[in-house]
Amino acid sequence: MGVRKKNRAIALKAAKKEKAIASLNNCPTSPRKMRLVADMIRGVEVEKAMFMLKHSPKEAASRLEKLLRSALANWEAKNEGQRLEDHNLIVQEIQVDSGRMLKRIQAAPQGRAHRIRKRSNHVTLVVGSAAATDVNETTEAK
Repeated sequence: MGVRKKNRAIALKAAKKEKAIASLNNCPTSPRKMRLVADMIRGVEVEKAMFMLKHSPKEAASRLEKLLRSALANWEAKNEGQRLEDHNLIVQEIQVDSGRMLKRIQAAPQGRAHRIRKRSNHVTLVVGSAAATDVNETTEAK
């Protein structure tokens, strides 16, 4: 392995240590409703995001709050001996994709039927420090 590849690999490994990922699969909420709440916390500090999710009236907010707690626990597991309060953690990425769809039939007048699509979604949440985000943006710009 060349020197540049080795240095790049070391830098990527250090960047991965700064991030923590949590995912929620087959959540029985439509992706459109989940994206409303996800857009609300994207790029926000973790403490503020927890407060926003806790006091949001949307049903999807409680599921995202649990997912955010899971991502924070994953970050603590990666960075043993370090405290959350010392690092300026933000919600770096949050992605909502559509999951499986349960298709049902509802009877309609005159012998017809309407299709009901019960949608679900997959959510991926990435938590990292704000300083690491600034460094990544400057290296990508070059």
